[in-house]
Amino acid sequence: MLKYIQMAFMRKSKFRHVFGKPLKRDECYDGIRITRTSWESTYCAVNPKFVAIITEAAGGGSFLVLPLAKTGRVSIDHPMVAGHKGAVLDIAWCPHNDDVIASASEDCTVKLWQIPEDGLKESLTDPVVDLCAHQRRVTLLVWHPTAMNVLLSTGSDNFVILWNVGTGEAMLQVDMPDQIYSGSFNSDGSRFVCTCKDKLLRIMDTHTGKTISEGKCHLGSKPAQCAYLKNGQIFTTGFSKMSERQYALWDENDLNEPKTIEEIDSSNGVLFICYDADTSMVYLAGKGDSIIRYYEVTDEAPYVHFLTLYQSNSPQRGIGFMPKRGLNVNNNEIARFYKLHNNGFCEIIPFTVPRKSELFQDDLYPDTASDVPAISADDFFAGKNAEPVLVSLKDGSAPTKKEQLKVVRKSNILDKMPAKPQQQQQQQSSNNAEAAAAPSLPPGFDPQGILDDMRKLKLIVKAHERRIKTLEERLSQYESEEEAVEEA
Repeated sequence: MLKYIQMAFMRKSKFRHVFGKPLKRDECYDGIRITRTSWESTYCAVNPKFVAIITEAAGGGSFLVLPLAKTGRVSIDHPMVAGHKGAVLDIAWCPHNDDVIASASEDCTVKLWQIPEDGLKESLTDPVVDLCAHQRRVTLLVWHPTAMNVLLSTGSDNFVILWNVGTGEAMLQVDMPDQIYSGSFNSDGSRFVCTCKDKLLRIMDTHTGKTISEGKCHLGSKPAQCAYLKNGQIFTTGFSKMSERQYALWDENDLNEPKTIEEIDSSNGVLFICYDADTSMVYLAGKGDSIIRYYEVTDEAPYVHFLTLYQSNSPQRGIGFMPKRGLNVNNNEIARFYKLHNNGFCEIIPFTVPRKSELFQDDLYPDTASDVPAISADDFFAGKNAEPVLVSLKDGSAPTKKEQLKVVRKSNILDKMPAKPQQQQQQQSSNNAEAAAAPSLPPGFDPQGILDDMRKLKLIVKAHERRIKTLEERLSQYESEEEAVEEA
């Protein structure tokens, strides 16, 4: 009787019958040497054109970039992106240009790469730009959702850095109290939420770098993960003091207590969060699990509603989540995962909603974020925010034509005062005479390379100075507290 009562009051949802069905082996990827690094990352990034997978490489860091259409076994000498001097720890595709990908590494740098339209024909070793300011390994990359060429990076030096990729400049640098494990922007990019090693959940203003609010997150010692949902909600996964896996939902205006928190199981793999803002669905994929759980998040209690789970025989080492623009709407596909196996196999798993009608399902596919940025990097760093530019998926989402990423270094216009017309003529004639008398530069002399090295050193020195200032302030505070205790 109880069973029938539960069925009668079971919450209705159009996503209750979502099911995942893996593609055949020859429609997937095989023979990939997946990285063995111990850093908790998904090791995989996907967009509507390519899938990128971090690989194992001797003497440096590399990752594969494979076109979605070219499935099958990957040859051992397949071209790779291999320019880092240390292991690659994270990769992220630009949401506004499907040919641009960023990579973070143990060599303390972030590199930006331009992938050819048809994929790699030869190994790529020269990045479009090197972003150098971190003092220790860089562990996390997150692109701004609406501003063009704005990238956030975090590292083991506890720095959060916002970059203008178009100029190669670090525009904002924030020294956090502890290392960041994961992070996520809100829908317009004005706020950034992150989980830290000190077990606190923090929300940061992306224009000023100031912490808006913070609160105790999951109390376990293993890394917690977070995702900024729409309507000001934050979803987190982590571990309890008893090492049981949990998920929690928070209100951005009150991080003292979660709106809801639930225990899942007692496994030890970190649960990665894949969020679909269009359907308000959250997918949880645990490292070492053979299960992908999915939930629907609503504004009504209990807020997070369990739908069902996808289960297979093989555990996942990493996971990639396709953006909505890359899905097949003709098959009612609402999600697609790229699951990395321990044996080097990358399995593709589409998730579909069974419908008899062959017409476009408007309720499954509301307008989604397009690849057109809402504002420029200059607008964002000037203090502006904007919601994503939306596009309909009814006729399929074709990527807009993009130019290759070009980095334009800003010159200092204050170096020289403009000369008067008479002075200009004299200066030009003297310059011509000097040029005629000047000896030719020695072979291999690269003035631009020297200037770039000087710029990198200046950024590192500046970061060290900020770090020293912070430590001095902490030491001063500690000494004043000791004096107060002695007086008491």
